[in-house]
Amino acid sequence: MHRHEFVAFVAALMAVNALGVDLMLPALADMGRDLAIATANHRQWIITFYMLGFGVGQLAYGPLTDRYGRRPILLITLLGFVAASIFAASSATFPALIGARILQGLMSAATRVLAVAIVRDNFSGRTMARTLSVAQMIFFLVPILAPSLGQMLLLIGPWRFIFYALAAFAAFVLVWTFARLPESLPVERRVPISIATLTASYRLTLTNRYSAGYAVAASLTFGGIIAFVASSQQIFVEEFHAGDRFTVLFAVCAFSMGCASFANSRLVERLGTRLISQVAVFGLIGLSLLHLVVIGAGDETLVTYMAFQALSMTCIGLCGSNFGAMAMEPVGHIAGTASSVQGFITSVGAVLVGSAIGQSYNGTTFPLAIGYLTIGVAVLVLILVVENGKLFQPRMQDE
Repeated sequence: MHRHEFVAFVAALMAVNALGVDLMLPALADMGRDLAIATANHRQWIITFYMLGFGVGQLAYGPLTDRYGRRPILLITLLGFVAASIFAASSATFPALIGARILQGLMSAATRVLAVAIVRDNFSGRTMARTLSVAQMIFFLVPILAPSLGQMLLLIGPWRFIFYALAAFAAFVLVWTFARLPESLPVERRVPISIATLTASYRLTLTNRYSAGYAVAASLTFGGIIAFVASSQQIFVEEFHAGDRFTVLFAVCAFSMGCASFANSRLVERLGTRLISQVAVFGLIGLSLLHLVVIGAGDETLVTYMAFQALSMTCIGLCGSNFGAMAMEPVGHIAGTASSVQGFITSVGAVLVGSAIGQSYNGTTFPLAIGYLTIGVAVLVLILVVENGKLFQPRMQDE
């Protein structure tokens, strides 16, 4: 592939998962009504159980792709995602839909593992971070547009149309993969699947403090995104009575993350992953403290919430690809397995963090603000541990 097509393809892989989350946000109320979901907060499970499957599934795909290559695993799982989407569209009960969502997550997990592994097969260090940032910049158009696309689908049919649309997009990526994606893992670099090999790879990924530490840091910041996505409809509709503007307001917040990725792609090779991500963490902490002051003073409005949320998402966007690149740097020779383990940590940890914040929604923005402050402080502590108490100092491979 040409470099531009390669970046677009990686973005499309990421978009499979993003659409699996964001496309249905406008339909959560309709799903709750049709499937008799009695408690409003339980509608968030349609998002969080998908992400749980997404996290758990990643453990399997790393060893499989290191053994059999990237291309065949991707083709099989994209086909599985198409089938799971059709199953979700035909669900008649809430438990059936949750089962379909878990299956969707299990299948889409391969897209995350393979997106990172394929990029790592070709790049490393700041170049890898820049490539991921450019892909994520394109990818962040998805959450900007997805709720509006979901709303358009609801205008022409029931919420089940959304899952048929997911199946169609995954089928498109499947055809693109079959027609254009070369295998990026040579036969001589493939690793047989064995208990000894897996144990060694898992041990290396989990005991290297950069690999494990930045994977956990990524899980915390990703948890902030899940918390916002899962509770966004309730916040905009119930607290601010802005349901008619939901898709636009959601897009503004997502756009801020896209801008962050664009800025990161331009700056990371000059400033380094550590400087950018550490400044962003301090920014998230400062914004959260100021937001809590505004909420405590009773001055929270839709305008103040949007300002703080967009700026917080910008800080989170400046952390994501950089944390991922730093976590992968010392384990690039086992990129598939390492990506799966790190992805499991990131996704499952994010589900736990995001669910804890989302389920604490009480009709105000306070739980989200206090959650972001907790995330920022915890990430800062992790960085200090990983970097031996030193901040704003690049490592050799980051120079």
